[in-house]
Amino acid sequence: MATRSTPPAQTTPSYTGPFITVAVLFFIFGFITNLNMALVPHLRSIFDLPYAWAMLAESAFFLAYFVFSSPTSKLIESIGYKKTMVVSLFIQVVGCLLFVPAAKLVSFPMFLTAVFIVGAGVTALQTAANPYVAILGPEHSAPVRLTLAQALNSLGGTIAPLVAGAYILTDPASTATKAAVADTVRGPYIAIAGGLLILGFAVMFMHLPHIAQTQAFRPAKEGDPILSRSIWAYKHTVLGAVGIFLYVGVEVGLASIAVNYFKTQGVDSAKTASFLVSLYWFGALVGRLLGSWVLTKINSGKLLGAFGFVAAALLAVSMGSTGQLAIWTMVLCGFFNSIMFPNIFALGIKGLGPMTSKGSGLIMTAVVGGAIVPFLIGAAADKFGIQHAFVIPMLCYLFIAYYGLWGSKPTRTVTA
Repeated sequence: MATRSTPPAQTTPSYTGPFITVAVLFFIFGFITNLNMALVPHLRSIFDLPYAWAMLAESAFFLAYFVFSSPTSKLIESIGYKKTMVVSLFIQVVGCLLFVPAAKLVSFPMFLTAVFIVGAGVTALQTAANPYVAILGPEHSAPVRLTLAQALNSLGGTIAPLVAGAYILTDPASTATKAAVADTVRGPYIAIAGGLLILGFAVMFMHLPHIAQTQAFRPAKEGDPILSRSIWAYKHTVLGAVGIFLYVGVEVGLASIAVNYFKTQGVDSAKTASFLVSLYWFGALVGRLLGSWVLTKINSGKLLGAFGFVAAALLAVSMGSTGQLAIWTMVLCGFFNSIMFPNIFALGIKGLGPMTSKGSGLIMTAVVGGAIVPFLIGAAADKFGIQHAFVIPMLCYLFIAYYGLWGSKPTRTVTA
C-alpha cells in the first residue's frame, strides 16, 4: 500500500539574529551621536565661542540628515538594506579620521567638516536601520521592536558622555594651550574609526535576510498608481516628520547645553557635569526598556502624548527653580524622551505599505531638527540665559504630546 507524502510545514522565518545584529548598529549611532554632543562645550572652550556658534557642531551633524536622507532611500532601493548599512559604517570611518587633522590644525571649519561627514554616515545607517527593524516582523509590533532597538541606542548614548568626560572634556585649569585641548579628541576618534572599520567588514559577511522593503505590507506591481502618489498626501506622516524634527531638536539641544547648564546650577567640574549628562541618557535607556513592555499594554499614541506633557512640565519646574531641583528635573527629561523617537517613527509610517520608503525618507530628513532647534536654544541662551531658553524645548514637547494623542491618526490609507 502506497504511503501518501505530506508537504513540509511552512515555517515562519526567525528574525531574532538579524534583529540583534541591527540593534548593535543602533548602539553605534547612539554612541557616536552623543559623543558628538560633547564637542559643543569642548569647541566652546577651544575657540571661545558663544553658545549659538558652539551649537554649530550639532548643526553640522544633523544637517547631514537633511542632505542625505532622501538619497539614502534611493540607495536602499538600489543596493538593499545590508549594503547600505555597510557603506554607512565606512563613511563614518572617514569622518572620524578627519578629526586627526582638525585637532592638529586647531581648525573650527575642519572640525565641522569632520562632524558633517560622520553625520552623513550616521544618517545612512539610521535611514536603513529604522525601517529595517520596523518591517522585520509584523507591522503591529513595529513600535515594540523599534523601542527595544532604541534601548541599545540609549546605552550607547549613556556611555558616550562618560568617554567624553574621561578622554575629551578637560577643565581649563588642567591644560596649557588650545592645541592641547583640541588634541584630546584624536585618540578616541582614531579608536572609534578602527572599531567601525572592523564592524563594517563584520556586517558585510553576516547573513541579513533580504526584505523587499515595502512588499511585506502590500504587494505592488510596477506602474501601480499608488507608487507615484505623493507622500505629502498622508497627514499623519507629515506631522510625524514635524514631530521628529522637534523631538530630535529638543533631545539634542538639552544634551548639548546640559554641561554648561549644570555648571550654572553649582556643578563644579566638567567631568561631574558629563556624568549627569550620562544619567540623562541612562534615563532614556531605562525608559526604552520599560517602554518595550508597556507598549504591549498601552496604545503607543496615548503613551507618547502622556510623556510629552510630563516632559514639558519637568522643564517648566527646571526653569522656575535652582540647584539640585533644576538639575534633576532636566535630567529626568531623558526618561520621558525614551519612547518618543521610535513611536513617532512607527506611527508616521503606519499603513504606508509600498510607500514606506518614501515615508521613512521624509521622516529621517526631518532629523535636521537637530541642526536647527539646538542653534535656536543656544541663541536664546546667549540673549536671555539658559533657563529662559527652555521655553523652546517646552513647546516642542507640547507638539509631540499633540501628535501622540491626535495628529498620528491616519486620515487615509494606501488603498484610499
